Amino acid sequence: MREEIISYARRKYSTEPEYLWERTPDTFILRNKFNEKWYAIVMSVRKSVFFPGDNNSTDIIDIINLRCNPDTRECLLSEGRCFPAYHMNKKNWISIILDGSVETGILCNIIDESYNIVNR
Repeated sequence: MREEIISYARRKYSTEPEYLWERTPDTFILRNKFNEKWYAIVMSVRKSVFFPGDNNSTDIIDIINLRCNPDTRECLLSEGRCFPAYHMNKKNWISIILDGSVETGILCNIIDESYNIVNR
C-alpha cells in the first residue's frame, strides 16, 4: 500500500516522499511543495496503539495520518474506517490502517482532501 500512496502522490501532486528520521527509516511524509506543509505521514506502529486488547497487539502495522475536515472525520470515525490520529492533533488529523480495509479510491479522496486543506 505504501508504494500505491507514493505513486499517487507523485502522479497527482508531484510530491516525493521525505524520510526525515534515522530512528524510523520507513516513516515518510508527503509535503505540499508550495507551502512546505505536511499533508500525510506514513509510518509503522504497534497494533496495540489502536487495538489494546488484541492478542496480537505487539504486531506492527502500517498507517497513514491525514488532515481532514470535521465532517469527513466524524463520518469516517463513525463508520469505523479510521481512528483519531496517532501522534498528531486528533481534532484535525485521522489515522487509517493500511490493510486494505479502506478502498484505494476512498483513500485517494482523503489524500486529496488533506492536500487541499494544507494548500489553503
